[in-house]
Amino acid sequence: MSIRLYDTSTRQVRDFVPLVPGCVSIYLCGATVQSAPHIGHIRSYLNFDLMQRWFAYRGYQVTFARNVTDIDDKIIAKERELGTPWWQIAYENERAFNDGYDALGCLRPTVEPRATGHIPEMIAMMQGLIEKGHAYAADGNVYFDVRSYPDYLALSNQKLDDLRQPEGEGETGKRDQRDFAMWKAAKPGEPSWETPWGRGRPGWHLECSAMAHKYLGAAFDIHGGGLDLIFPHHENEIAQSKAYGDDFAGFWVHNAWVTMAGEKMSKSLGNSVLVSEMVRAWRPIVLRYYLAGPHYRSMIEYSEESLREAEAGFGRIEGFIQRAVERCGTVDAAPEVPPAFAEAMDDDFGVPQALAVVHTAVRQGNSALNADDKESVVARLAEVRAMLGVLGLDPLDPHWAGTERGEDLHGVVDSLVRLVLDQRQAARERKDFATADAIRDQLGLAGLAIEDTPSGPRWTINSQ
Repeated sequence: MSIRLYDTSTRQVRDFVPLVPGCVSIYLCGATVQSAPHIGHIRSYLNFDLMQRWFAYRGYQVTFARNVTDIDDKIIAKERELGTPWWQIAYENERAFNDGYDALGCLRPTVEPRATGHIPEMIAMMQGLIEKGHAYAADGNVYFDVRSYPDYLALSNQKLDDLRQPEGEGETGKRDQRDFAMWKAAKPGEPSWETPWGRGRPGWHLECSAMAHKYLGAAFDIHGGGLDLIFPHHENEIAQSKAYGDDFAGFWVHNAWVTMAGEKMSKSLGNSVLVSEMVRAWRPIVLRYYLAGPHYRSMIEYSEESLREAEAGFGRIEGFIQRAVERCGTVDAAPEVPPAFAEAMDDDFGVPQALAVVHTAVRQGNSALNADDKESVVARLAEVRAMLGVLGLDPLDPHWAGTERGEDLHGVVDSLVRLVLDQRQAARERKDFATADAIRDQLGLAGLAIEDTPSGPRWTINSQ
């Protein structure tokens, strides 16, 4: 079965046929780095990280470009608010985004270009569009003439007569109020670059068109981003790039949001949950499981309760792996995932259905453990590791070593718990079962679950 993708531009699931056999090229609208990331930001790249991993598993050579918008109105507003240089704000937050991606086990993109590093490419694109009659300069600004591109608004399915184009301060000289700015004239005290039309800075939409063209060429396979980018950002990218002469993206893939009380998570709404705070409160691998579990086109309504459910769900997977390794030793991942898992992932990256296959294998593995069927345990463990490896969720992967919550204290806590468990074992050996049970109960009240195994007692943090 070929991979099938929901394409926003056609509003249907289509067979994925790459432009170059065996290769896939992806452009993802990345971070605008005016502030630190919340989990809604990270969800977007995590969804495309899963896609990248599955394409690679299916044998594709993946070229993945994810940009950084390091200059825009919000960053300049932060400079005025904080009295900190715009470039320092942008770089510090870019690092915070990368720390968040790394914490949740996301693969690095092939290339991660910054907008400010591609001013010459933007100038060249504007010159080409002006020469073709699709753009014009006015008062130091450069605007795209939306009426010059007949297919404008096809992606968002709007009508031009009903359009209200978002407009920024200082956007003067427009021939039509629906035209959008590709380049903004310099204002006193703001960062600017020299162009044939005077000093200024890039508009948001132009950045991505220029960088996609530079790194992926005139045509590439997939353009991704959040649902909120369909208009105006992606609509304007299409107009610029296709009017310039590029075929641009073959598929448009959009992920849904993380919401709180039904609203999109947003810094401006004051309802965001910063990744830096979340990874101190929750194990990063659990956060990945929580954000990756729903289908990428489904909204996630954030709550502590749903996170605890995700922790318990992943705990069942992890518990099987721990017990299986104790019984059978470390087992390598199977060379192939089960057919049902592959079928789910091929069908528009159906992670919920794929995880159902994982949990079925875990239940079968637990039954095999109870039956002391070592051969079946080994087979199920190999399958589970293969599936989790594709999803970036294998707890035995070296990436997750040392990333557990409170890992710096784990060794100290383990030594203290072992001392108590030794006392419990001594009580059992002298048949003082009342004392042994009391010790176990006290550990339970402290939040520790004790399991007696053939290799001795094992403790875990009780997630209930």
